[in-house]
Order: sequence, then structure tokens, then C-alpha cells
Amino acid sequence: MEVVIVESPAKAKTINKYLGKDYKVLASFGHVRDLPPKDGSVRPDEDFAMSWAVDTPSSKRLGDITKAVKDADGVILATDPDREGEAISWHVLEVLRQKRALKDKPVRRVVFNAITKKAVLNAMAAPREIDAALVDAYLARRALDYLVGFNLSPVLWRKLPGARSAGRVQSVALRLVCDRELEIERFVREDYWQIAALLDTPRGEGFEARLTEFGGKKLQKLSIKSQEEADSIKAMLDGASYKVLSVEAKPTRRNPGPPFTTSTLQQAASSRLGFGATRTMQVAQRLYEGIEIGGETTGLITYMRTDGVQMAPEALDQARAAIADTFGERYLPEKARFYSVKAKNAQEAHEAIRPTDFARSPDKVRKYLDADQFRLYDMIWKRAIASQMQPAEIERTTVEIEAAGDGRKAGLRAVGSVVRFDGFLAAYTDVKDEDKEDENENRLPEIRDGETLAREAVNVTKHTTEPPPRYTEASLIKKMEELGIGRPSTYASTLKTLEERDYVTVDRRRLVPQAKGRIVTGFLENFFRRYVEYDFTAGLEEKLDRISDGQLSWKDVLRDFWKDFSGAVDDIKELRVTDVLDALNEELAPLVFPPREDGSNPRICPKCGTGNLSLKLGRYGAFVGCSNYPECGFTRQLGDNGENGDAALDGNKELGVDPVTGEEITLRSGRFGPYVQRGEGKEAKRASLPKGWSVESMDYEKAMALLSLPRDIGQHPETGKLISAGIGRYGPFLLHDGSYANLESVEDVFSIGLNRAVSVIADKKAKGPGRGGRAAPAALKDLGEHPDGGAITVRDGRYGPYVNHGRVNATLPKGKDPADVTREEALELIAAKAGKGGAGKAGRAKKPAKKAAAKKPAAKAKTGVE
Repeated sequence: MEVVIVESPAKAKTINKYLGKDYKVLASFGHVRDLPPKDGSVRPDEDFAMSWAVDTPSSKRLGDITKAVKDADGVILATDPDREGEAISWHVLEVLRQKRALKDKPVRRVVFNAITKKAVLNAMAAPREIDAALVDAYLARRALDYLVGFNLSPVLWRKLPGARSAGRVQSVALRLVCDRELEIERFVREDYWQIAALLDTPRGEGFEARLTEFGGKKLQKLSIKSQEEADSIKAMLDGASYKVLSVEAKPTRRNPGPPFTTSTLQQAASSRLGFGATRTMQVAQRLYEGIEIGGETTGLITYMRTDGVQMAPEALDQARAAIADTFGERYLPEKARFYSVKAKNAQEAHEAIRPTDFARSPDKVRKYLDADQFRLYDMIWKRAIASQMQPAEIERTTVEIEAAGDGRKAGLRAVGSVVRFDGFLAAYTDVKDEDKEDENENRLPEIRDGETLAREAVNVTKHTTEPPPRYTEASLIKKMEELGIGRPSTYASTLKTLEERDYVTVDRRRLVPQAKGRIVTGFLENFFRRYVEYDFTAGLEEKLDRISDGQLSWKDVLRDFWKDFSGAVDDIKELRVTDVLDALNEELAPLVFPPREDGSNPRICPKCGTGNLSLKLGRYGAFVGCSNYPECGFTRQLGDNGENGDAALDGNKELGVDPVTGEEITLRSGRFGPYVQRGEGKEAKRASLPKGWSVESMDYEKAMALLSLPRDIGQHPETGKLISAGIGRYGPFLLHDGSYANLESVEDVFSIGLNRAVSVIADKKAKGPGRGGRAAPAALKDLGEHPDGGAITVRDGRYGPYVNHGRVNATLPKGKDPADVTREEALELIAAKAGKGGAGKAGRAKKPAKKAAAKKPAAKAKTGVE
């Protein structure tokens, strides 16, 4: 018997069926070792020696693998066909060697791009050695990311309180988003006018022609800059005669694009389906690992982390057969199409993302898939089919027209297109093409050279230039790929990190940089510029690719990088915070000092009139404050234009008096934004304005409603226990019997009735029962699957935030931000809690025993091998 090691248990189950009783397939559950997040995990002074830690769940998995290998005849490493997969195989092999489990047993590495019986058996028949160059590239990348993050993030914490982290790729992606925002802020709008004439042929058929030339000068988009100039031209055209100078019909061909790569799949799924990058990869992973069809689990698509654009020869044959069968022979080219990679740093030669069997059309598998799976599979199948179809044949007609009158001449142009043969468009149309008008709707009537045209009307339209749009996830991924920054497998996690760090938010699918993200970017651009430059980051990616090709030594690359990087970090450590703030005041002037409606100096304090405003740093991040502090207590949230600050309130605004207590209700502004307060002193009750509530809209009734929270709704008809509604740090909620349920809006807190509240609580309970049948508090963050199965989540309980897996709840360390918890940290906390002998009330009842038992499991979880 031979032991086969794959990454996921779903894949292990499927492959075990394919291989039979002579093989035992085990899952590593992803990476089995990682660099522990502490000083010394990568040691430049020891020629970049690296220490690897094995957490408790991975120790158990590795124990099972080691035991199986000792009784086996050989080992087959069958992890994913990319750098990460190669690295996991290498890690497993290193651990097996250290545990002396291998002896002289043969070790083989196999890779397959699809989880089908044929692909797996073919891979088993063609084993190879572990690719040392790919492993070296992984080690270099992991060491670089550690050195940047572990050395730069602490500098941010000291110089910019509230900033959470910096990363080699993460910081450059954030800079792209912030630079675009700066472009938008500095953009100066311009008005311009366009003119078009509605004309008729002698046969009475109408069409539109746009003005392109006037008075012997070619007109550009912004050439007509005033209403007066536009009206003057219109007056001339109203009295002009029109004649056709030329009619040119030119046939063109549009070729299909290649099948999807990781980045183009993420872009298309965002544009067409509204999927985020993370959601796209999760759905694609399920399609790759397999769907139950006819009693057998079958992978529907090939491996979804790839830069390759080619398809295997047998896939080309399948695609061509499907085209002939589905669309007809006319849509089939004489020979198969071949594509080349255009990305700056294309990865190893993998196949494009395609169906594993083109005969499985979307309609045939629809009943086996959920909605997301079907929509993504449908798009992948159609794009791959279209890539092998005939080009679309389009006839483009351009008509040049002369207008003469009042001793002046003007030129107009009409353009129309007609699709003569749809070709690949019958299967797949890019979203950019769908955004345009239908080709056939642009069709022109019959227009003859030299004939005279009649004028129906001349229309003048005013336009205003628009700033460049904010990035979407799709356009940011496309830009990163164009610049050669990051890898396809990292785009989704990079974007997710930016959101989790509160550096960006997503508003109507657009990435909006938050003040915290702009502060970090401004700091790095001023004091660490080289390491957020696009060319430098792309150049480093190119070196990593050359390592994977065996052209560079990975330690040489690390030495070159560390020499300059460590010096730059040392220089930054000597910076004074005042120097940082002065630089950021200038760099982020549009954000820190937004223009005022009255035109006054935005850098002068609006409260005292003599102090200068400047960035200040507090425990929770940056804000704007007055230089006359403490005499002047003006503060404003960064990015607030003053409408929610003391400038708008002019001190405290009196709203009324509480009829019960007799205390005054006031509207105030603090460092963290506007709030209402009842009474004075430490015992005064305060409530922040919820998101979406403005200072202008606040009145006595709203203030009293906020201060009265939590609001009692009534007793639950089944339990007899009180249901209340409130607003917490994570938004509006219902509370019943110690369990929380999220509400959709702040308004629901004040309006929801008992019947609907009971329904919301029941829905929440149905989605996820906790211990004792009670609904668990709402998940604040999903950290993915636990190696033993089941979800890992971060939740907020009555005793504070904690991580949850099954019946194990592990409280977060004091001061740890729930949004900042990583999967690895959660696994350690869960493992430590499980090792202490339980969870929940039973665990809390044995505090002394838990403390005594805590050290050994925790130390074991941290132990690694070098």
C-alpha cells in the first residue's frame, strides 16, 4: 500500500475512489507549518535561516500521516500544482524525514490540473521529484513577506497609532487605491459642448452625424468650451446645406479572447456576476474539488490558480466537438486556436481555467449546482468554448459629410456597424462589449456618395469632464496584473486584508480608501517610498519568478533586499512624530484640510480662530485638532469636512431637557465624531450618532431615542424572556436570552415590533444553534474551515469577543481587535483552550486546573523545526 497526500479532505475522498484499495489518501488540510509570528522566525544574520512552527491541529494531522507512512510501501505527494502546493509537499516531506518515517521508502511527486479519474490516473503514471526551484521561490517569497511585515508593522504602530499593518504587496495595492482617490480630489472639472445634426437621406431615412471639424480646424472632445461658441456654430448649421463627401464600408474581424486565468476570472465574475474576488475563488474551489453527479464526485473545472491561457490537446478536441454540436460547423475554425501569455510575470506553464469535460454543458449540470456554482460554471464554459470559435465579422461604415453656409464650412461624421456573422459572440460577449450599444442598433441607412441631405435638427448638449473612477476589485486586480504586482493566488487575500484592516471599504462595488489607509500610504510614500514603488515591487516579483525558473539563487535575492531594507527601517525608527505629522499635513492636504464653503482658510481653527489645525495622533488613530489645545478643544474626525465637527456645532448644541431626570440633552462633537449627551460629568449618558445620521438631522426626539437604548420590545412568547434592541460596536442588534441577532438597519432598532423580532431570532437560531440549543452571537468574522472540519468564527459574547469552533470558545487576549484575528491565531487559541480541558461553563469552573495545564499544550503548539 502507498500513502497519497493531498490538501483537502474533499479531494482525498474523491481520489481515494479513483485509486482503489492499494492506496490510502490522506489530507494535510493545507499548510502544515508556518513561520511563527515572533522575532527570529527569519534570521538574516544566520544566512536567512528559518524556523517553522507546527500548530496543534497540524501536529495531529502530521501524526496520522507519519503513522500511515511507517506502515506503507511508499509516499506519493499529490498537492496542488502551484508554488504553494509544491511548498506543502516539501514541508510534509521535511517533517517525515525528521521523524524518520521514510527510511528508504520511495517518494514521488504527482500533479494534476483536474480532479477527474483520467487526470488523476495519468498523473500517477508520470511522477517526478519535488521541484526545488519552486520551493526556493516559495521560501524567498515567504521570507520577504515576513521581513517586510514583521519589521515595518511595528514602526507603523509606534509612529502611527491605530495603523495595523504593512505588507510587501498589500501596501502597494493600497497605494493604488489611495493614489486614485488623490487624482479624484485634485481633478478640476471642465464644461464642454458637443453638437450633432439629425439628417435625412433623399429616401426619407434619418440618422445622426456628429460635428468633427469647424472653420478648417479639427475638433477635439474639449474644443467647444462655451455656450456662446456652441450657439454660434449651431446657428451656422441651422442654415447650412449638407452633402455627403464619402461613404466607406470596411469589414473588420473581432477575435475571441483566451480562456480564463485566475485574474481574468476574478475580473469577469466581478463585472458580470457581482462576485468579490474571495467569493469567486471559494466557488471555483468547489467546482474544482468536485460536485456529486450521478453518485460520483467529479471535478467540473481545471485548477483555478493559474496564469496559463492554453488548453490541453484533448480539451481542444472536446471544445471543437462541442462547438460543432452546439453551434454548427460554420462556427468552427479550420484549426484550433493557440494563445500566448501577455501578463508581465506569468507563472508556471499551467492550463487555463476550463471545463474538465466540454460535453457537460451548463444546462446539463444545472440541477447539481447551487446558484453561485451554476453562474460561475456557465461563464467558464462559455468563455472556454468561445476561445475556439470563429471570429465575429463586422462591417463598419463611416460617412463624411460637409455642411456649408454663411461663408463657413463644417465637417460631420456618422459611424455605424453591422454584425454580418456573430461567430464567438454567439457563445460569449465581454462585459465591455455589453456596455456599448448593440452593434446592429448603430446601423446606418443607405447613404450614397455625393448626395444632398436634409437637416431635421441640430442638437447642442453640454457635458462635464469626470474624474477617473474609483477602482473596483476587478479593475484593481487588472491594474496589479498589468504592473506585475502580486500573484493570482494572492489577489483575493490581499483585497480581503485591506478591508479587514479598515484601510478600504466597498461602496457600490467601488473601493474607497479610508482615512486610516490614506495615513499609512502617505507615511510610506514619504518615508519608505522605494518599497511602495510599483516598478520596485514588480521587479521583485520578476526576481521571484526567475528563482522559480532556476535562474537566480533565492538567498542572493534576500541578501540584496535586506541590505537596503534594514537600513531604511533603522532610519525610520529615528523619525520624530512631529516630522511625520508635518509631512502628512502636506501630503494629505485635501483630506486633512478640505475647502470650506465660505472660502476661509481651512487650516485655521474654526472654533478659536487663532489656532492652526493639524493632524494629531491618538490611541485609536489620527484626527484633526487645534494647536491651541488645551485652551481650545476643537477636534474633528479625519476626512470630515467640518459638518460633523465643532465648526458646525459651534460648541454644544442644546436639544432640550429630559422630562424624567431634568438633565439637559446636548449634541456634541468629540474625537470619534458627533454624539448626544444627557447631563454632565462622568456619570452623563452618551450615545454616538449611528452611521448615516447627520448633525443637521438631529433633534430632541432622535436624541432621546438614542439615549433610551437598549429598547425593550417585549417578552418572547415561548421563553417568556425579554427581547431588546440596541446599537453596538458592530451595528444594530436584537438581544434575547444572552444571544444576539443582527438587524438590517438602525431604523429597525426603533421600529421593530414583537412579531418580527421573534421571527428574526428564530431565523438566527435556525442558521446556527449554539450550546444548549441557544442561538450563538452573530459572527463578526469568518476565518474559514478548521482542519478537523467545521467553521472558525470570531464572535462577540456577553463577556467580550472570542473565537469559536464547534463547542470550543476561546476568549481573545485583552486589547486584541476582533477584526485583526487571523486563522492561525484562532487555531492556536482554540487548541490551547481545548488542551485546557473544555469550554464554556465547565471550563470556567476549573480555573486553577486550567492554568496548570495550559503551559504544556501551548508550548507544544509553538514548537517547530528548522
